Amino acid sequence: MTAPVQEVRPGVWRIEDTCNVYLIAADPTDAAGGERTAVAIDFGAGEVLDLLPQLGIDRITDVLMTHHHRDQGQGLPRAVEHGVRIHVPPVEIDLFANVDELWRTRQFDNDYIVRQDRFSLLEPVPVHATVAEYRSAEVGGVTLFTLPTPGHTTGSVTYLLDRGGERLAFSGDLIYAPGKVWSLAATQWSYTAHEGPAMTVLSSYLLADERPDLLLPSHGRPIDDPSHALRLLAKRMQYHVDSKRWHPWDLEDRLRNPFIPLTRHLLLNRSSLSTGYVLLSENGEALLVDFGYDMTTGLPGGTDRASRRPWLASLPALKRDFDVTRISVALPTHYHDDHVAGMPLLRDVEGTEIWSPANVAPILDDPWKHDLPCQWWEPIPSDRVLPVGGTFRWNEYEITVHEQPGHTLYAVAYELEVDGVRVVFTGDQQENLGIRGERHEILNYQYRNRFRLGDYVKSAELYRRIAPGLLLSGHWDPREVDADYLDYLYYAGLDLDEMHAALLPLDELDLGADGQLARLTPYRAAVAASSEVAYEATVRNPHAAASLATVVPVVPEGWTASPIAPVELSPREERAVTFTVRTGAVPQRRARIAVDVTIGQLRLGQHAEAILDVG
Repeated sequence: MTAPVQEVRPGVWRIEDTCNVYLIAADPTDAAGGERTAVAIDFGAGEVLDLLPQLGIDRITDVLMTHHHRDQGQGLPRAVEHGVRIHVPPVEIDLFANVDELWRTRQFDNDYIVRQDRFSLLEPVPVHATVAEYRSAEVGGVTLFTLPTPGHTTGSVTYLLDRGGERLAFSGDLIYAPGKVWSLAATQWSYTAHEGPAMTVLSSYLLADERPDLLLPSHGRPIDDPSHALRLLAKRMQYHVDSKRWHPWDLEDRLRNPFIPLTRHLLLNRSSLSTGYVLLSENGEALLVDFGYDMTTGLPGGTDRASRRPWLASLPALKRDFDVTRISVALPTHYHDDHVAGMPLLRDVEGTEIWSPANVAPILDDPWKHDLPCQWWEPIPSDRVLPVGGTFRWNEYEITVHEQPGHTLYAVAYELEVDGVRVVFTGDQQENLGIRGERHEILNYQYRNRFRLGDYVKSAELYRRIAPGLLLSGHWDPREVDADYLDYLYYAGLDLDEMHAALLPLDELDLGADGQLARLTPYRAAVAASSEVAYEATVRNPHAAASLATVVPVVPEGWTASPIAPVELSPREERAVTFTVRTGAVPQRRARIAVDVTIGQLRLGQHAEAILDVG
């Protein structure tokens, strides 16, 4: 079978396969020994390999994927045999390199995940690299700029090529024809919702802002009036979004005007999933407090890597409207992904430094070490670690870092004065489910976040000492503060503790709010076969009297563990003991390790576990 071929521009061919595959000849001056090479945008079933002789191309060095769908890349195994390096969008790397994990673990019964994650490769392929979003990179003698354009999938990207005085946009399946898409079903990312169509609207405007001269879609013919085509698509897709909402949603206004000034030098980002804030300096720099999912339209179904898309869509407006010349620092209030997911991209693209509190930085550094929910997939190392309880300076501002457990043990409140107003950033400590201006906050505690009794009383006492004019939360409206409101938070904290005291046997056994008396760290790890791994078991005595704690490691058959001597614990004392595990020689995925715990007369059994991959 011979695929139809069209040379859309000199040295740029469109091959009709299971999708449009675009072949871009490398600059002849980069050729070694007279060899003529090219890179491909998407790969289809791989028929482009059969056409190289007639196109005068000796070999393809690299293929860059716009997204993970099978029609885009079912021929990638042929590319691997050909020696082609595969580059993929960072959000979707697992759907290429580790797609067998999707097929092993994907839920099929009672399935509410409607996004087309199963339209992925049937087998994994080796990935050479992920593409660097928002940046130009030379790949195989071709320089391309990668622009995130989610809509058809969460991780979709567009590649921009400047050649011959024109800008060509390889747009994947963002657009099929003027005002049309290849698939509406693909844009449904969660049950009954509209995240994908809304993202398509935003991506259409963002791609139009790049002023391409020619759109080259994965399905459909080349489009020679991109501005008209994309704006028509944005208009029609906006109608589709509004058809599923009670009230119209002006997405272009959201894109162009994401920031609301709270004071002259303090902005609220209304587009982000967790509310982000911007502190402006007179020198043109900006500091961000939390930066998770920018310009979000909701969360897709599923919690896999390919369901979460960080991007930087609000930054052009920040620079344009507020004269920001540099985004120098980002501060997390806590470690949750919706507050930190965009920070690595900020660092890579903008050179932003991440300054993390001392109780948050270790969680960001090693997400596998602790058994905690809502962590980002990769480590987020800190450029500076801030002491909790101390004050640091950023340009003209003095900022105090306060310990603030409650919503999570690993959180802080930031205190500073801006434009004559004392401000405290509280992260997700309270949850406002009521009408703005009324007291309907719910204390946002989560047991797996390591919530402890007494935490909310302490935070209320902290706010009383600071007496801020404004409390800024992670998801809800800014709150102007008065003495009555501070009293409300204090008594709500007391009520929370009293409710738990009434429901739990705390007088008899202080199991704590979360009922966890032992933990293992690291919670997850990966080692070679026949390796030794060091573990720490932290055990807490729930009794009002000193008690002997016996901790016995439990390991898979054929493995060994060093014994742990019994330890005498004072009343309510918590102590860490260590042991080592020697793994077997056979590779094993997600092997389970546990500790069998007895404290005094309380037999807890295999109370805490850890997960170990052996390769």
